[in-house]
Amino acid sequence: MFGQLYDRALDGERCWVRRDDGRVSKLPVHSWLGGRHADERFDHTVVEMCEGPTIDLGCGPGRLVAHLVQRGVPALGVDLSETAVRLARSSGAPALHRDLFEPLPGTGRWQTVLLADGNVGLGGDPVKVLRRAAELLRSGGQCVAEFDSDTAGVDVGWVRLESASTIGPWFRWASVGIDCVAALAAEVGLSVAGIRRIGDRVVASLAAA
Repeated sequence: MFGQLYDRALDGERCWVRRDDGRVSKLPVHSWLGGRHADERFDHTVVEMCEGPTIDLGCGPGRLVAHLVQRGVPALGVDLSETAVRLARSSGAPALHRDLFEPLPGTGRWQTVLLADGNVGLGGDPVKVLRRAAELLRSGGQCVAEFDSDTAGVDVGWVRLESASTIGPWFRWASVGIDCVAALAAEVGLSVAGIRRIGDRVVASLAAA
C-alpha cells in the first residue's frame, strides 16, 4: 500500500505523511524500527498483553514480533513491504511478505491478533480489518488493537507519503477513535474485554466468543 517510498523510508530516507485536508505529520519510522527511538513503554506493555501464538498484521520491520519471540512466544508478522519483511527477518522476527487479506497460516487458530501503530485503519476500513482479525482468531482468543485517543469516531481520508525528492500515490487510511471500539467490535463478532492507556496511546483487547 505504502509503496517504494515507504521502503526507502525504512532504509533511512526522511519522509512525511500528507493528508488530503492539508495536514502533514512525520512518518514515525524510527519508532517502528525499535532501538533507542522506540516507545519502550508502549512496546513492552503491548507485548505483555499478547497471550499464546500471536500474529502481527502490518508488522513493519517486526520489532514487536522480535520481542515476542525473545519472550518465547510463537509469533509471526505479516507485511506487504519486502523491505519491512527483510528487516524483520534480520532482527529474528519470522515474517511473511503477504497481504493480510490473502490466505494466512493458522487461520482460525491464533490466540492473539495484533494491530499496532494505527493498523486498524488500513485501507480506510476498520470493519474489514477487524473482521479479518476475527477470522484469524481461535475461540477464546483476543485481538489486541491500538486505537486513536485524539480522534472521535472514524476519520477516513486519503493520505500519501512524500520526501524531498518524491511524492507517493494517494491511498485510503482511517484514524479510528477509541470511542467507537465497542460498536466496531460488535459489528465483527468481538467484544471489548478491556481498554488500556499507555502514555498518550490507547489499546483495546477484543475477545472472540
